Amino acid sequence: MSHHPFQKLSVLIPAYNEGPTIHLILDRIGEVVLPNNIQMEIVIVNDASKDNTAEVVEAYIAGHPERDFKFHSQRVNQGKGAAIHKAIELATGDFLIVQDADLEYDPEEFNVLIKPVFKAGADVVYGSRFMGGKPHRILFFWHSIGNGWLTFASNMFTNLNLTDMETCYKLIRADIAKGLVLKEKRFGFEPEVTAKLSRVPNIRIYEVGISYYGRTYEEGKKIGWKDGVRAIWCILKYNLWSK
Repeated sequence: MSHHPFQKLSVLIPAYNEGPTIHLILDRIGEVVLPNNIQMEIVIVNDASKDNTAEVVEAYIAGHPERDFKFHSQRVNQGKGAAIHKAIELATGDFLIVQDADLEYDPEEFNVLIKPVFKAGADVVYGSRFMGGKPHRILFFWHSIGNGWLTFASNMFTNLNLTDMETCYKLIRADIAKGLVLKEKRFGFEPEVTAKLSRVPNIRIYEVGISYYGRTYEEGKKIGWKDGVRAIWCILKYNLWSK
C-alpha cells in the first residue's frame, strides 16, 4: 500500500453538447473494475449545453442508482477549463482523473494509471498517448508534431521529461488538485495544471503509456493552430509570468 490512502477515484467529466453519446462513455466507465476495492464517483459538469445533455444525464443517473454520481450544470457556458475546476471542487475522492465525454480514451486504463500510486507512491500519473506498447490510432503527422512541440516547450520550463503534456488522462491526488489555483477557463487547462503541479514541493509525477482511439477532424476534433498558439501562451504565462 502506498503512503497515502486511495479508497475512492473521482472521474471528472466536463460535458458540452454530448447528449447523443454521453451514455456510451458512462456505460464504459460503469464496466471498469478498479483494483484494491477502490470505489468510484463520477462527477459530471454540464457546461450549459444547448442540447439535451442535462436531461440525458439526469435520466441516466436515475436509471443507475447503484452508482455514485454527482451532477452540476453551469448556469452559463464558461468553457471546459471552468467545468473541470468545478468538478475538482465537487470531487470527494482521494484521486481524480478527467475523462472527456468522447471515446478517445479508454476508461479500462484507469487501472494502468493507478498502478504507480500503489507501486511507487505516485502523486500524479500522466497517461501518455505517445509511449508504451498499446494501440494508437495513427493521426496526422503535423498534429503530432504540434503536440510534441507543446510538450517540449512545457518541459523546458517545468523541467519535467513528459512525453505528452496535453493528455486528457492525468491522475492527480485530490488534495493536491484542490490546492492548485487554476485560472484558465477555456483551453489552457493542460499546460496550466502541468506548470502548477511541477512546482509542488517533492511531488512524485509518473507517466504510463495508454491507448488512444483518436477521432478524425471529420468526426469532430476541431483543434486548430489557434489552440496551439493559446497553449504556447499558457505555457509562457504559467511558467514565466505568474510564478
